[in-house]
Amino acid sequence: MPGMPRKAAFALAASASLALLATACTGQSDSAASDDASKDTTINFWHAWSAPAEVKAVKDLITGFEKAHPNIHVNVVGNMTDDKMNQALRTGGDKAPDVISSFTTNSVGKFCSSGALVDLNPFFEKSGVDPEKTFPKAMNEYTQFDGNRCAVPLLGDAYGLYYNKTAFKKAGITSPPKTWSEFERVAKKLTIPQGDTYKQLGFMPNYHGWETTTEHYLGQFSPTYFDRDGKSNVGKDPAFAAAFTVQKKLVDELGGYRKLETYRSKLGDEWGPKHPFHTGQVAMQLDGEWRLGMALDTKPKFDIGVAPLPVPDDQADQYGKGYITGTIAGIAATSKKQNAAWELVKYMTTNTDAVVNFSNAIHNVPSTLAALKSPKLKYDPRFKTFLEIAANPNSTTAPASVNGGVYLATVQEFGYDYESGEATDLKAGLKKTAAQIDTDIAQAK
Repeated sequence: MPGMPRKAAFALAASASLALLATACTGQSDSAASDDASKDTTINFWHAWSAPAEVKAVKDLITGFEKAHPNIHVNVVGNMTDDKMNQALRTGGDKAPDVISSFTTNSVGKFCSSGALVDLNPFFEKSGVDPEKTFPKAMNEYTQFDGNRCAVPLLGDAYGLYYNKTAFKKAGITSPPKTWSEFERVAKKLTIPQGDTYKQLGFMPNYHGWETTTEHYLGQFSPTYFDRDGKSNVGKDPAFAAAFTVQKKLVDELGGYRKLETYRSKLGDEWGPKHPFHTGQVAMQLDGEWRLGMALDTKPKFDIGVAPLPVPDDQADQYGKGYITGTIAGIAATSKKQNAAWELVKYMTTNTDAVVNFSNAIHNVPSTLAALKSPKLKYDPRFKTFLEIAANPNSTTAPASVNGGVYLATVQEFGYDYESGEATDLKAGLKKTAAQIDTDIAQAK
């Protein structure tokens, strides 16, 4: 199912790619954009998709482009890791990519600040395309850093709530919870103890759970990660303390950290058919749009419901928002064919039919506002929830940083300490976390 390779490989890819980008020595964004895109030419496109259905979808996407631009031929290289892409972005050459597509959204800040990818703002302006009116707000945010729009969204991921409708009915619950206080009550009602373990757990709140990361929880609280001076806001914005407090209460109310971890350790893995939501061992699941297809493939013995994740009680009017991330595309600064490369990037990411067809093929969320509303989209009715989350202007993402996703990992590490009880002073812990983030960013600069 699309989305699985992206999530499974992200952590390793992010750390390795950051190290490579740190030593990148590339051309400037306007140094090679002098080629004539109307002349016969060949460009190289490197992407990370590897599953047969995904590879075919990319091939069909490129076929559509070449039909619209018969003078531009595209050499496609798939299953490329961020490591290999960054090596090539650094060295350049005839066989290096002119256009890349990466799953590692959190590396945008490094891509932009290092100059590995060109600033696309001049290309958008020249083409008369307004990114603010073309892409959903959150996707617009995660493809730029410090005014440099070095990337563009190429399909996305939206996070929502999956729930066992059969278990809901048995428990007398008529609708999915909309606020975190409601969610806590529902999770407890759905939890069925069995000795020192569970026959059914309402929700696995632990950060080592399946997609229940600090980053995804925080998305529902609309935090401001950095202040105007670029300093970490983790210790100041009350949204962080609120998110940690909600998660910790869920951990405590549903049995405590140790009991939950013991149960989790005996459950199926995230990407296999025995995922605990598929089997009914966990009644609610925070997850991305790909989970619906994966769950249905296992032919579960219950009806699956899909809804937005809950929001803080004092943000009830924003129910419907969610956390957004996704695949990005960009043009190599070392490319000598940047105008031709832009034609490919523009087609893949702004042509409504191209975006819709690609979304239909690999079942990720469309990445333009027009595509999200297209009547040509084909999907399970429940998938509409993710389309609405993606289009919601209140939906959030994690901002780009000069050192990529390091700051998110730092927040996550504190989360592990706090939920386990190793750290007990939330205010002091968040302040210390913020200081560490500032130190890491200063060193990266």
